[in-house]
Amino acid sequence: MRRYVPIGAIEKALNMNKKQFILSQGATCRNWTWSWSYINETKKVIIFGAWDRFTEGNTVQILSEQWRINTRGRKSTGYDQSREHVRLIEEEGYELQTFPINYSNEKRDQDGIGPAKIKGFSKKLTKKMLTKIGDSWYASDSSLKTTLAEEVDDSEKYLEGASKTISINAYERSSKARQKCLEHYGYLCVVCNFDFKRVYGEIGDNFIHVHHIIPLAEIRNEYKLDPLTDLVPICPNCHAMIHKTQPALTIEQLKKHIQTCKST
Repeated sequence: MRRYVPIGAIEKALNMNKKQFILSQGATCRNWTWSWSYINETKKVIIFGAWDRFTEGNTVQILSEQWRINTRGRKSTGYDQSREHVRLIEEEGYELQTFPINYSNEKRDQDGIGPAKIKGFSKKLTKKMLTKIGDSWYASDSSLKTTLAEEVDDSEKYLEGASKTISINAYERSSKARQKCLEHYGYLCVVCNFDFKRVYGEIGDNFIHVHHIIPLAEIRNEYKLDPLTDLVPICPNCHAMIHKTQPALTIEQLKKHIQTCKST
């Protein structure tokens, strides 16, 4: 027998707010205003909201030590709770799930100061695996996506607001800018100091990738590239690791991650 669901029940489900959705999953939090992670202690499940601005493919950044301080320079209200939730996943076997949430900056001023706002969310939970890189934690379906930045298709675009489209590799592939950068820094990787010529001889001479260190989200119409401050030489391995996350790791974050791995 076919079962019919009342129209009112469907409308109620569609209009369910974030709190109602989380409660329907048996989870809760300390504060419904500032929390972006939630816990179901009975089923040992941690649920994180996955911001679209930190999502790339199947991977999303869910927490960073840098988030401890908010844009106003104060301690972030929700950081300690989310850090504890991450610990439960890492140390006590809690399952990680995420649901997509849409970011809005309408509460932030022209300098980017102010709270983030949820523009909308999807009532869909997905099981994820947790990975820590440097000082950040990422949720992904299995392994983190690998993309060599200099192998990204030229057709890929980054939309800045609604007014400007910027080719992801336009700056990194600028031959003049690249040459200026390498004349200044040389051909050693700024992260691991790998020297292609020393290892591979003549075929490795003058070989290196060049990485754009300013996040694309910060580029504005009046932006002009400075090859000495915006570009750095980096080996393909380190370049790939930097671009395994969204947002990309910084040079210092990757250095710190390498040192942590060497010490364990």
